Amino acid sequence: MDQDERIRRIAGMEEKMDAVLSAAAELEQALERWEQVRPELSALADYYDRGDWLSDFTEDEAGLLPEDLKRGVLSEDGLFDLLERARELQGRLVEEKEVD
Repeated sequence: MDQDERIRRIAGMEEKMDAVLSAAAELEQALERWEQVRPELSALADYYDRGDWLSDFTEDEAGLLPEDLKRGVLSEDGLFDLLERARELQGRLVEEKEVD
């Protein structure tokens, strides 16, 4: 291997290292944020599973809630889809731990 090839290889590996370092920092921040919202996720799961969601949804469908109330949590699939997505993400985190 000549010197030019070696320099190109080192420069290429340096770019790869920079990309991985950047992604690792972003992932670390995302994981920290994920840990911060876990209590909220747990509260949402309890809200859905205990039946409070269905009660609130029924009240909304009957027109008994104020029109200006933000109610994305009451959309028919919104909360369910969020909880499923959270379970999938958690599964991915577990899979990553198992690979290491």
